[in-house]
Amino acid sequence: MPPTTRVRPPDASVPDLGSTADSPPGSDSSRTDGHPAVTTAPYLAHDRGALEPPQDELARRLNAHLGHGRARVVFTDNVHTMLSVKRRGGEFVFRAHHLFADAPSPIVRAMVDYAERHDAAASERLRDFVDEHDAKIRTSKPRAMQARGQQHDLDAIFDELNEQYFQGTIAAQITWGARTRRSASFHSVRLGSYTVEDRLIRIHPVLDQPAVPRYFVAWIVYHEMLHQVHEMPIVDGRRVHHTKAFRRDEAKYEHYTAAVLWERAQLPHLLGG
Repeated sequence: MPPTTRVRPPDASVPDLGSTADSPPGSDSSRTDGHPAVTTAPYLAHDRGALEPPQDELARRLNAHLGHGRARVVFTDNVHTMLSVKRRGGEFVFRAHHLFADAPSPIVRAMVDYAERHDAAASERLRDFVDEHDAKIRTSKPRAMQARGQQHDLDAIFDELNEQYFQGTIAAQITWGARTRRSASFHSVRLGSYTVEDRLIRIHPVLDQPAVPRYFVAWIVYHEMLHQVHEMPIVDGRRVHHTKAFRRDEAKYEHYTAAVLWERAQLPHLLGG
């Protein structure tokens, strides 16, 4: 394990695993705004896709073992703190290196045991898991941002929307998502996502083609920008990503009706649904 790699315990009263070397500024896992990493898409069934974002999939696996409360996962590229857990009310917030996205079942169970009981055996299993993947940790690099597509320039769209609707107050990065070989379907594709911790908007590359009108891409971007404005309250134990206020503001987009109609009529054909 690199000398500064740590697994941080659920609260500061429990010693860190591994080295006690200080993390660099910005590597601490604490947050005060209570927001999750959000992956959403406007309106239709692709908002409830069968192909879960990695953080949602891991959260679901963690929830299967949690005795109480719910898990929320935030992935990071922080090699100084590989895993930390914070409890906020009935929610366990796991900030984990991307290494844990495909963790085997025993490691997922160890993450829960570590979060709930500060279990020493679980912490040792997690330490071993990190050590075994040291080479992957050292060589992993964040994917470069790519806002200019073959058909649509996301930076230009973002800047126009920011000026027109938000008075230039939205501070976020925007990029096309990674192109994958996995076949897309109408019920599985998330057209956009916003990660609160990174202030990063990702747009699905399936929209970067001449058949997709610019106003529709702009609607997806606008939807994700709204997540920086609106709170996401917890109601009956579940986080509400799209409140009534959010939907009201979403409908203020000047091409809202046209975008909704285009989505209904054309998106299934575009995705082969």
